[in-house]
Amino acid sequence: MRPILAALFACSLPASALNVVFILADDLGYGEVGCFGQQKIHTPNIDRLAKEGTKLTQHYSGAPVCAPARCTLMTGKHLGHAEIRGNQQASVSFPQFKEGQHPISAGIATLPAAFQKAGYTTAAIGKWGLGPVGSTGDPNKKGFDLFFGYNCQAVAHSYYPRFLWRNDQQVEINPTPIPGHAKPVEGEVKAEPWIGKTYAPDLMVKEAQEFIASNKSKPFFLYLAFIEPHVAIHPPLDHLDEYPKDWDAKPYRGEGGYLPNPRPRAAYATMISDLDRHVGAVREALEKAGILDETLIVFTSDNGATHDAGGVDTEFFKSVGELNGRKGSVYEGGLRVPTIVRLPGKVKAGAENTTPGFFPDWFPTLCAAADLKAPDGLDGINLWPALTSDAKVERTKPMLWVFPEYGGQVAVRLGDFKVLRRNLDTKKPGPWQVFDIAKDPNETTDLSAGHPELITQAVEVLKREASPNEIFPVKIPDA
Repeated sequence: MRPILAALFACSLPASALNVVFILADDLGYGEVGCFGQQKIHTPNIDRLAKEGTKLTQHYSGAPVCAPARCTLMTGKHLGHAEIRGNQQASVSFPQFKEGQHPISAGIATLPAAFQKAGYTTAAIGKWGLGPVGSTGDPNKKGFDLFFGYNCQAVAHSYYPRFLWRNDQQVEINPTPIPGHAKPVEGEVKAEPWIGKTYAPDLMVKEAQEFIASNKSKPFFLYLAFIEPHVAIHPPLDHLDEYPKDWDAKPYRGEGGYLPNPRPRAAYATMISDLDRHVGAVREALEKAGILDETLIVFTSDNGATHDAGGVDTEFFKSVGELNGRKGSVYEGGLRVPTIVRLPGKVKAGAENTTPGFFPDWFPTLCAAADLKAPDGLDGINLWPALTSDAKVERTKPMLWVFPEYGGQVAVRLGDFKVLRRNLDTKKPGPWQVFDIAKDPNETTDLSAGHPELITQAVEVLKREASPNEIFPVKIPDA
């Protein structure tokens, strides 16, 4: 925090002020960690968080892809009000920027800014995706004292980039970078050509450890947006033999995009296990600093599992469990994400919580946890009573998704039901569908014929809640 601002607010914080570490995985499917049903991939550190905390089994991302999901998280606005509703590059509207996504505006309130204004030291380490350095969406302008990592999610397709950003400065880490994309290869496929000098996630973990150690005596908000397991698949080779060689009868040659790999299934599992090791390293840093049990830890993913691109085989791993859909879809598999909350003495250990919630809820929830006042006008609700006392939280604000990409899609959660429609921006828009999520989380039985009143209600919600957005337009259909 800037010295003058820190002095103004330091006296308002109690000595026992709660630290917050929010860990966001990238394209991690609902079923890709052990505590959410994964059988093949080893995730002991994430599973330990679940044993020490509470699993949220009906928690949703705010969007089915990267940038808009992060926008809903940072601003507490659902996709009907969020400024960023898709993955558009900043250069489309702002040609002066060569990397980064469309920026959030200068006036929008953000979650880290609320903590910063209250006297917290704040850091974002990992992937940003909400505006280039120097734009109105620059992370240093949106509440973060420190930013270290990838500003642009397109650059983050590579785990060995030329540079990472430290605030507004580029820090070169690979004189010879490895791209995240390559042409398909013929002949023998080898992993070694795609391994660079410096593995970017290692630097980000080290930065997180140093931030925790440096700020252990004062309250902090740490946002860790790791890039695993987003393709391209090219993890370090030293953990690859943790997984069986007979998983991969044939190599991935790069024919489906991204980089080739001789052992794609094993390499993908290794990436998720590397993510798990990052979580373990962060937990260990908190423990070493003596603040583990005074720190609220949230672990989740930005959206559902990726498609079977880049060598990924989601069927082999049952990456979304028995859910329907993948990343980019408003079906459960695209939106429902593995979520864990840990805070001993407040959040029950080894528990499951079925309260429906989504990313806009984190803004008011984390403010409530830290006893901060959330700004007015948020679309999320405070889930803290449900997490700490098993209280039933009545949703006074709707859960909805207005997504212009992947053909154009909308969805609304109405109690136990979800109403959705897809392919709105095509010549043959799909029909309205209604699913009883409580009884049918796999979305196998469409109940739309018997529940026209739910479709009418969903349309009313969407038309009331979806404000116009010229950059990311979606036409709300009639019932």
